[in-house]
This record gives sequence, structure tokens and C-alpha cells, in this order.
Amino acid sequence: MRYFIELSYKGTNYHGWQHQRNGISVQEVLEKALSTILRQPIEIVGSGRTDSGVHAEQQFAHFEVGEPLTVTGAFLHALNCMLPPDVAIHAIFPVRDDDHARYTAFSRYYQYRIRQRKSPFLTDLVYVFRADLDIDRMNEASALLLQHTDFQSFSKVRTSVSHFRCKIERAEWLLVNDELTFHIKANRFLYGMVRTLVGTLLEVGQGRMTVAEFEQIIRERDRRKAGRSAPANGLFLVEVGYPEEVFTKKNNQI
Repeated sequence: MRYFIELSYKGTNYHGWQHQRNGISVQEVLEKALSTILRQPIEIVGSGRTDSGVHAEQQFAHFEVGEPLTVTGAFLHALNCMLPPDVAIHAIFPVRDDDHARYTAFSRYYQYRIRQRKSPFLTDLVYVFRADLDIDRMNEASALLLQHTDFQSFSKVRTSVSHFRCKIERAEWLLVNDELTFHIKANRFLYGMVRTLVGTLLEVGQGRMTVAEFEQIIRERDRRKAGRSAPANGLFLVEVGYPEEVFTKKNNQI
């Protein structure tokens, strides 16, 4: 039987989602806890990979077992006690055999969070960027992302993807109180794409790049033309979208 996991994590202490040779990953600690509590080897597949230091308010993964599980509040509590304090499982529920955490997902929604002033309560959770920014100009440039589909200019060079096409449905900057957040939602993202977009849009906001130059970077499909990648600590995966049918058994379980 196949089960979905809904979880969240603070990525500061991890070398990203996926197994790494040089450090601990979120996938690794999850598999270890699940294998221990279920007393069998468990391998999980995530909805996507997050880079080292990137956080997730909502992430999904799936795994398979031979027999049905009895998922109770006590079971989830025991499992969470096995996990580090910066990883939390919110739900485990059965799905159809062909539901896939990565391939069934139709959207991913990220936020990148910036503050001008340091906060001792938000260390590792925001990018402190002191320069004044023209948010209107940044939003003008961001709106252009909805008109294009090839984002090779914002992908890391060493990547094995077969194409660089993404359908972006939302891209905007919003200032709420002291926090400036970039909201971006698409059917898929390239490796390093959001952080590179943020770094380039900050150039626009500082007046170091025009909106027309930003669009030209999109058209040239050359990573060397784009800005530097913004730090990982401000980036959050906040939502993964699936067809409603994926949650049918979860709703029945509740």
C-alpha cells in the first residue's frame, strides 16, 4: 500500500531534502524514523528537492508498505518524538497506488522572505538585506515571468533536466509590516531557480538593472547573464498542489 506524508521542516541544519554524501538530509532522518517505528526498511519519495538551508512549511512524500497501517494520534506523536525538533510530520494517509508525491503534484508555491533589520527571533529564517528597494519596479519585472516559459537563465548550470520550461501563475512582491516577501507559484521549478530569480530581481529593485534588461536575460537563456543567487535561509516551500482525489482516503480516515 502507498501512503502520503505531510510534513514541515526548518532546513538550517540539513544539506537539503535528498540524501547527500557530505551531510545529513531531511529524507535521511525521515527514513530512519519510519524504518524504526515500522520495523522494516522504508524509502520515501518527496514532491521535490529543496536546497541546503531551505525550509518547508508544507512538503509531501510517499512510501510503500505491504500491510495497511493504523495511523492514530498516538502513532504520529511517537513518530514525531523520534524526529529532530526541526522536522514535524502532520499527517500520514493512504492514497491510490498510482498517486506519486512528485509526479501527481501540479503546482509548487514558494515564498522568499526579506527584512531590512536583523531580528534575534528570525535568525536563519529571513534574508537581512539593508538596501532600499523599488518594489513597484520589482513587481513590473516579476509580471514578465508570467509571459515566458523558458527559464534556463535562472537554472543552475549543472543540471540533468530535459527542458527548462515552467508555467508560472503567480510572481509578486508584497510588503507586510517589516517583511518583504516574494510569492511565486508554478507547475515546476528548476534547480536553484527561485533563489536566482530573487537575486536578479533585487538588482532591479536597486536600480542596477532595468525591467527591459531583466526580460532580455530571460530571452537569452544564459545563466551567466542573471544575478547572483540569494541566500537559502529566506526561502520557504509553502504549498504543494494535488488533485482533490489524492486526499479522498485522508478525508475518510478522519
